[in-house]
Amino acid sequence: MDFDDRISSYTKSMTESVKNFKKEYGRRYHAYREGSYNFPNDEGEIKRLDLMHTLISKTIGWRWFLAPVDYDNMHRILDVGTGTGTWAIEVADILPHAVVIGNDLSPIQPEWVPQNCKFEIDDVESTWYMDAPFDFIHVRYMACSLRDWPTFVGRVYDNLEPNGWAEFSDMSVLYACDDGTLTEEHALMRWDRLFMQACDMLGREHSPGPKLEGWIRQAPFTNVKCHHFKIPLGPWPKDLHMKDLGWCNLIQTLEGLDAFTLKLFRSVLGWTEEAVQELLDEVRQELEKKTYHAYLN
Repeated sequence: MDFDDRISSYTKSMTESVKNFKKEYGRRYHAYREGSYNFPNDEGEIKRLDLMHTLISKTIGWRWFLAPVDYDNMHRILDVGTGTGTWAIEVADILPHAVVIGNDLSPIQPEWVPQNCKFEIDDVESTWYMDAPFDFIHVRYMACSLRDWPTFVGRVYDNLEPNGWAEFSDMSVLYACDDGTLTEEHALMRWDRLFMQACDMLGREHSPGPKLEGWIRQAPFTNVKCHHFKIPLGPWPKDLHMKDLGWCNLIQTLEGLDAFTLKLFRSVLGWTEEAVQELLDEVRQELEKKTYHAYLN
């Protein structure tokens, strides 16, 4: 076997191993760096992640990003934690002169993609080995995924071209309410507090959104601009745009409750399947009644 054969054999073996997904609690989970990410990667979750992409796109005005980049000088773009790869594929379509790379722990991206788009299996909390720096690095929806955000943000900074741009979009998972219709007694808030407790026990930052600006300035990025958005849970707002966001968020939440909960509550908090489903049934009933005016930041 010559060198090329060894490389080919290793690549094939690596491809097979990262697709050797683990089945647990009735869901499918990633194989590469098993346990690093505590949410499923099956078809149900793929559909929900694409719905989240739509929700965030709607929230920021049907744009792919807010950074004031120079489109003509965007040659290398990295999408961290690309998930289904939808963002990377769409950006590759609108910027055909740029190479767009999406990385993730799970190989769940489509095989048919633009020629200037490619996907890599990687753990972004490990040391980065990039061929060259990037003109733009995009990071979105990484809540509950990372242990060390300051180090991660520093790696983003270190892998940018001079005058390159990075954009971070994330949230606090703690539901907020301005009119008292959502209280700590509601099943949603009981679930939310337990979810955050499980993330804390694993050392995973569940609410990076409010802390992002501090980490970014510490990195030390310059020309930092922050945008704050409220995303309703349910169609309670009177404003039609916000009502639309609320419907979208309600649907993805209902579809994602099992995904958010099963592994964390069963393996981390030690709950029984019956106890988990009882709580989730309460949460679903509340959400379907649409009686509280909750939102995420």
